[in-house]
Amino acid sequence: MPELQEIKRTLTRIEKLEREVNLKQLQINSLLAITQAINENVSADGLFNMYNTFLRWEIGIRKMALFFHEEGRWECKTALGVSDDLLSQDVNQELPNFRTTRGLENIEHPLIREFDLVVPVMHKDEPIAYAFIGGFLDDEDVYNKVQFVTTITNVIAVAIENKRLFKTQLRQEVLNREVELAAEIQRTLVPTRLPEGENYQLSSIYKPHFAVGGDYYDVVEFPDGTIAFCIADITGKGVAAALLMANFQANLRTLLTRCQTLEEVVQEMNMAVHSVTQGDRFITLFLARYDVHSRTLHYINAGHTPPFLLSDGEAIPLKNGCTVLGWMPELPFLEIGGVCLTKEATIFTYTDGLTDVLNDAGEEFSDEKLLAFLQENSQLGARELNKQLLSHVEAYREHQAFPDDITVLTCKFFV
Repeated sequence: MPELQEIKRTLTRIEKLEREVNLKQLQINSLLAITQAINENVSADGLFNMYNTFLRWEIGIRKMALFFHEEGRWECKTALGVSDDLLSQDVNQELPNFRTTRGLENIEHPLIREFDLVVPVMHKDEPIAYAFIGGFLDDEDVYNKVQFVTTITNVIAVAIENKRLFKTQLRQEVLNREVELAAEIQRTLVPTRLPEGENYQLSSIYKPHFAVGGDYYDVVEFPDGTIAFCIADITGKGVAAALLMANFQANLRTLLTRCQTLEEVVQEMNMAVHSVTQGDRFITLFLARYDVHSRTLHYINAGHTPPFLLSDGEAIPLKNGCTVLGWMPELPFLEIGGVCLTKEATIFTYTDGLTDVLNDAGEEFSDEKLLAFLQENSQLGARELNKQLLSHVEAYREHQAFPDDITVLTCKFFV
């Protein structure tokens, strides 16, 4: 009889080994199938379905829920053996507490306590997935099953994370191409050469904060001896601002040629901007026209930082005008400004990024500091004034970056 008992024990060991070999073979086949699916770029949903099938039929897992982080929340992507009511329970507060594979004894959360253990998948010390498994029987080889679930969960999670990173990279490449396009649009819109005559000299500073900024300036010469010049600040950045700028420039140049007065130009511009943006974006604008023969300057300030008229040691802010363009379908008020330049004068126009510059102490360059600089250097020509100003601001900001776009258009008028 002892021989018979020994034979039975031997057969039992053989059967156990066969089960282990079969389980290992199933695991290998499952991993090969998952790997092939990943190489064939099977969708995330397809991988989740394969995961569910392998754990249910080939590993014999009775309860499972797989969570991935998506749009700021942990979402269950596949599950088995758990009711929909339980799966609807919010686990976002609980999941960050699990950093290693561990049992789930004494857990009070109604969904989590349905399982026996949790398997987190970490990437650079941050969780990217959680697998909850449970429903084990007493005679099961839990250790080997958990080892396989851990392996296949890691494979699936890394594959899904790589898909996400790849999509993010593609989106970033598209965004970069859009930014390059917007920057190219802007380069074609901003004047590369400014006109110069016996009675005037113009100079500009243009420093976008990013590759694409929201500032704009332009100068238009007319055969009758007048020049029109403007500076504008368009809300927003990127492609949308660049396209709005392109539309703005095309309309402005057309209207300056067609309309008799600046009032007409600005009214038409406001309607054009509002029709495109519906009030979601707006433009501040300073627009002026100078007649070199009569030496008269007419201007409209549409909500823009007031330029300075520098003459004889005085600095007069040019404020007359209206509200910003595009905010409302019709402008509620409009007042044109005018001045006769009987003496040498400088019109200094700028966007507020100039006075927002900070030094290391956190102090703004400010309107007061700008005005003091302009009064001290008002005798300079347009190009020299801008050169000195740029050096002055560069020294003032010390180690700080420019906080916004900086655009300056300086117009020097001679008598």
